[in-house]
Amino acid sequence: MEHISKLIVAEEDTAVRMGSGDLPVLATPRLVALMENAAMKAAEGIVPEGFTTVGGSIDVAHLAPSPVGAEVSATATLTAQEGKRLRFEVEARQGETLIGKGTHVRFIVNREQFMRRLSK
Repeated sequence: MEHISKLIVAEEDTAVRMGSGDLPVLATPRLVALMENAAMKAAEGIVPEGFTTVGGSIDVAHLAPSPVGAEVSATATLTAQEGKRLRFEVEARQGETLIGKGTHVRFIVNREQFMRRLSK
C-alpha cells in the first residue's frame, strides 16, 4: 500500500507562521503532517468500516528547506503490519530533491471505542 500527498507551500505552512522557526520556509511540523496524511491515506484500503488509523510515532529527518510556492510531495509506503500496528516508510521530495525521510507507525482503532475513551 502506498499513497502520495502533495502540497504547494503557502505562507501558513512556514516555520514563521507555525512558530517552529523564524524563516519563511516549509515548517517541519507541516512536513510531518503531510507525511502522516500520506500514511493515513495509504492505510484506507485495509481499514474495515467503522475503523480508522491514528498516529502512534514518527521519526523524521527534515533534510532541506522548501520556499513558499514550492510543490512538495510526501510518499508513505506500508512496510509491515502486525495486527493493528502499521509501519510506514515515509519520504518527501521537492521535485527530485529528497527533503525528508523517516518512519511512521499508525494503529487501526475502532472509531466509536476510541472516542468513547475521551469522555471518561
